Amino acid sequence: MIPDQDDNELVRLFKDDAQRDKAFTIIVKKYQEKIYWQVRRMVIHHQDADDVLQNVFIKAWNGLQNFREDAKLYTWIYRIAVNESLTFLEQQKKKASVSFDDISANLEDKMRSEKGFDENKAVWKLQLAIQQLPEKQKIVFNLRYFEEMPYEEMSQILDTSVGALKASYHHAVKKIEEYILNH
Repeated sequence: MIPDQDDNELVRLFKDDAQRDKAFTIIVKKYQEKIYWQVRRMVIHHQDADDVLQNVFIKAWNGLQNFREDAKLYTWIYRIAVNESLTFLEQQKKKASVSFDDISANLEDKMRSEKGFDENKAVWKLQLAIQQLPEKQKIVFNLRYFEEMPYEEMSQILDTSVGALKASYHHAVKKIEEYILNH
């Protein structure tokens, strides 16, 4: 990750035509890894995550000139990433003309085919359990558990109340515990 460069300064640099490319390169380097892993936890497959990540940064490039800075840059990019991931999953569902449960099963199959997969390892068991969650709970769980994101920031990204997010996280944890104990 790039040393802490002030996001507000990066946005100001981006809005200067002469500094735009340099500022955007710094923004990408600063956030690409964290965003990649958020996307990857949603879409599972590396190649799909790379495609979605590319779309995230294209949208960020196109929208950054009009970024109002009423949210943190990080929060704004994460919101784009979540929306792009959901769009990707919805497109997969439409292409396959199947239910979301079938898409989840397909994601589970992709995960099982990943190099190094071992169903008995805790990390893989956790990922399988997460795949069983409804989409919103999956997103909330990933943001809270893996990113340790505060509920207030999640609320801005997902445009949902803090109370609803806490309830979603609680239900997700219970379902994951139940899955792990029974499999």
